[in-house]
Amino acid sequence: MNSYLNKISKLKAPIRLLCFLGVLSILWLPLAIPIYLFLGNNANLTSIITMSLLFFELLFLWRLWGKFVYRESKIFTRYGLEKSHRNSRELFKGLAIGFWFCLSLFMVEALLGWISIIPPSTGLIRIVVEGLLSAFGIGLAEELVFRGWLLDELQRDYSQKTCLWVGAIAFALAHFIKPIEAIIRTAVTFPALILLGITLILAKQNHGDRLGICIGIHSGLVWSYYIVNVGELINYSDRVPLWVTGIDNNPIAGVMGLVFLTGLMCLNRY
Repeated sequence: MNSYLNKISKLKAPIRLLCFLGVLSILWLPLAIPIYLFLGNNANLTSIITMSLLFFELLFLWRLWGKFVYRESKIFTRYGLEKSHRNSRELFKGLAIGFWFCLSLFMVEALLGWISIIPPSTGLIRIVVEGLLSAFGIGLAEELVFRGWLLDELQRDYSQKTCLWVGAIAFALAHFIKPIEAIIRTAVTFPALILLGITLILAKQNHGDRLGICIGIHSGLVWSYYIVNVGELINYSDRVPLWVTGIDNNPIAGVMGLVFLTGLMCLNRY
């Protein structure tokens, strides 16, 4: 068994990734399929349960993967999830950057007259707290997957430039698993996601390969959008096409989102 696991560590990254995903599927699908069958009518509950299950299985499998394939007892530290005050400070720094970048996009559009601001409801505090918890969960999970595990596997075999582009494209593709009609309609989101993927990899590289800054930026962007969207704080004026402000009211699915993400990427180059 040990010799077989040692051979996996010597395989090329694409084969190792397939091996890992194969094991993950064996662990997850037998549990996820019955959940989909019994709770299929409640899409939100089904998604929450199955995705939570997937994430906990990933945490379990990553630990085993590090211990038995790479002989590393601290695989999460290698992924950048180290326990340090510096990593914690960078998380809050990233949270502020992501939050205000997204909010600034809406403020600029409001000044241009493309959106109007709606006074907040009495439930805004609850939305802010819910949004922060949801955003942190999404940021932590996606950053561990894409800037943690995936990037680490790529870096074991490939150059920094190759890892940057492959990691960013993989991140964008993972968010485009949807019907072809939706892919065509929201195509502008794809380059935006690549820009975001590049930004987050650069941020990690420029912060000692720690993951806190990435989790913070990602969570901040999601948090700000959640508050504005769920809190119904804006109304689009239709003075410009949706491909400018964002298709489906998604701020990164438009030209303005691309401009702001380009600025965020340039900021994280240094």
